[in-house]
Amino acid sequence: MAESTERTILALNVGSSSIKFALDRFGRDEERLYSGHIDRIGRAGGRFRVDRGDGHRLADEPTARLDFEAALTYLFAWLRKTTGGDVACAVGHRVVHGGREFSGPVVISPEVTDALRKLIPFAPTHMPAGIAAIEAAGRAFPNVPHVACFDTTFHRTMPDVARRYGLPGDWHDAGLQRYGFHGLSYHGTVDELTRLCGPSSGGRVVIAHLGSGASACAVVGGRSVDTTMGLTPGSGLVMATRCGDIDSAVPLYLSDERGLSTHAIRDLLDRESGLLGVSGTSADIRDLVAEEATDPRAAAALELFCYSARKGIAAMAAAAGGLDTLVFTGGIGTHQPAIRERIAAGLRFLGVQMDTIRNATGAEVVSPDEAAVAVRVIDTNEELVIARLTNTTLRTEAAKPTLDG
Repeated sequence: MAESTERTILALNVGSSSIKFALDRFGRDEERLYSGHIDRIGRAGGRFRVDRGDGHRLADEPTARLDFEAALTYLFAWLRKTTGGDVACAVGHRVVHGGREFSGPVVISPEVTDALRKLIPFAPTHMPAGIAAIEAAGRAFPNVPHVACFDTTFHRTMPDVARRYGLPGDWHDAGLQRYGFHGLSYHGTVDELTRLCGPSSGGRVVIAHLGSGASACAVVGGRSVDTTMGLTPGSGLVMATRCGDIDSAVPLYLSDERGLSTHAIRDLLDRESGLLGVSGTSADIRDLVAEEATDPRAAAALELFCYSARKGIAAMAAAAGGLDTLVFTGGIGTHQPAIRERIAAGLRFLGVQMDTIRNATGAEVVSPDEAAVAVRVIDTNEELVIARLTNTTLRTEAAKPTLDG
């Protein structure tokens, strides 16, 4: 059967506290139809926003304290009403962890979903919501293919030394190794850097993805060579509710001396720490920036976040063998110029400088022209990456030879 020359794809990007989505049409050209998000899921103050492809805002309304399933139901109802019912020919899903099993995008089947469930211990904050989204979308759109696109795929190029922990080899072979995350964001950022800089892709690059989840990645020749996250998305930098890297004895102390269960320890490290834990008030950096002048705990949380990001960026510069380009992306990296400036202020020894006016006014390049390191701000488009990967995967599947009779 000949493949249709046009395909509309719904991309679902389920994060730890938000759902982003986009509807793109692929034919002779790419066309963005709608994009939007629901934020602060599980917390008060959430909003549902949708923009048309030309930038015109179609919806901007507060939401109740929704869980992920209710948020997806809300989104699917809006899409059906707006599109007249035939929403998409396919659905692409962001899946945080691919483990050793999945090296690239895959059409979702019951067997794939079962394999994803086995990876929940490696990403307990993300995988349940991602699998729930796959199942909810499968019920909402049962007659179209669904494709899983993995955050870990981008980091498959890391050398073995960057993947290893200092554990016995048997445990490494059993899967206890560094996988890295935010790969769809890094994929999209590298694509945009290639468009802007040509084949050099900006030389030796460090990308700082700063949002509710935060990480940094060393990229050379467009390929990941190291990243701050490891086995799970809870490692690396200080984040919104995740503590990032800690001494391996801390969980043992919490268990042996304080009597906390493994479930309680996981909640503490993944849901009650980071910006929320240090400030005692909020996991949202926008709240903390507004409060820091009058709340020392908010100021301490912001200072720690910037300090952690600065150390991570410097470590990734070492992994890259130097630094030619620094890119800020993610919700915080893109929309918080004061945070960018605080982080960059401690990186002058690497040649990083900021142009205060460019940074404050949202320029694409926020470093002076004469600076040794180009500092860029790129609003990465994970949903477009998901849609493109989904489209390519389905075209590849359609092109496979079949046996007659």
